[in-house]
Amino acid sequence: MAQPKKIYKGVYLVGGSSLTSPGDCSFFAVEVGAGRIVLIDCGVGDGHSALSRNLRYIDYSLRDIDTLILTHCHIDHVGDANRIQKESGCRVVAHWGDSDAIEGRRPELIAASWYGVEYNPVKIDWVLRGDLAELKIGEIKFKCIHTPGHTPGSIAVLIDLEGKKILFGQDIHGPFEASWGSDMNQWRSSMNKLLGLKADILCEGHFGVFMGAEAVKMYIKSYLDRY
Repeated sequence: MAQPKKIYKGVYLVGGSSLTSPGDCSFFAVEVGAGRIVLIDCGVGDGHSALSRNLRYIDYSLRDIDTLILTHCHIDHVGDANRIQKESGCRVVAHWGDSDAIEGRRPELIAASWYGVEYNPVKIDWVLRGDLAELKIGEIKFKCIHTPGHTPGSIAVLIDLEGKKILFGQDIHGPFEASWGSDMNQWRSSMNKLLGLKADILCEGHFGVFMGAEAVKMYIKSYLDRY
């Protein structure tokens, strides 16, 4: 498998289809100081040992995970959360709009059947509400922006490092399914909200990392034009 990739100072791609398991979304580690990291999403779960290896590659371990931020409830983003929480003692953060799915009350919303796996629910320690939550974790401020549309509780995460705005906008591309609570009108509003951030780097959940404000804008606009 491929090796973890440094995206920017203190930001690493540590999981994904070529890094941990074929079914995984791309997920990321952010250094927050004092030997701690924040993980943004975590994959289906069958790539757990590969994640552990990848963290060692960047000189961290599962025990160094301070917080796990889940951008939405689908299995390729949350499947390993239960095990990571147990092994690291980390806090789990997610939006209340997807909390019924993530905590196991609405397991059909996880879409685990698409991947042929079972989901182990995880308790959310920090439930986000409203349109914006700012989390100061170590040395870094994480802006968690509610972006409903793909799922009711989808969020994007924005950090500012040395004047560079880095946006974790995981499933900008969709897909959309009424049974998950997808809403195209909400999604369009959410994408326009992301355009207004004028991010310099976009870390997307399945289609790569986009460098430069113009590349970020064009990627988001391409889906708005498509739908």
